[in-house]
Amino acid sequence: MSISAKAIPDFVSVLASKAPVPGGGGAAALVGAVGTALGNMVGSLTVGKKKYADVEPEIIKLQKDCDRLQKEFLALIDKDAEDFEPLSRAYGLPANTDAEKAEKARVMEKCLKDACATPFEIMKKCAEAIKICEQFAEKGSKLAVSDAGVGVTFCKAALDGASLNVFINTKASTDRAWADKINADADALIKEYGALADKVFADVKGQLKK
Repeated sequence: MSISAKAIPDFVSVLASKAPVPGGGGAAALVGAVGTALGNMVGSLTVGKKKYADVEPEIIKLQKDCDRLQKEFLALIDKDAEDFEPLSRAYGLPANTDAEKAEKARVMEKCLKDACATPFEIMKKCAEAIKICEQFAEKGSKLAVSDAGVGVTFCKAALDGASLNVFINTKASTDRAWADKINADADALIKEYGALADKVFADVKGQLKK
């Protein structure tokens, strides 16, 4: 059974154990899927309502985007596990001779880059989900605007969480040019979409506390 297909209690139990996977990356992908689904729920509660007939085509398009993102997030839970397991094994490679040290360094570098790719992809999906939640908050049913706010909060948490799984791998890399580029790209996503998520949350909170 894939990790993403586990029942919630089983997933949480394995997450809490010393098993190498799932870890922070998989958890971030799950949170991103939940946040996206909350935005999608706003769409479901908007479509078919006469009051929102003028924006219904846009909402339906956003829902289709959410359906795709939810599947992609869930697939990334398993992809993160697949990419991390070789890295966890690489740490245990022998390094007693110069030849063994060189081989371990080579394998480690490849595994670090592979392990970095999925959390960075999760970050990009989170950025897309945050933009969608913004649209749901602006155009969706006001009776469900709180769910758009919760959704964007989850997506921001997933964005930040996935970034740490990027940074822990770039920190260990000896290819500093590659690491610096990935770090800069990740920081740019955090700066732009973290700020957007904060704005959406503040707008939603403002509507609810009027």
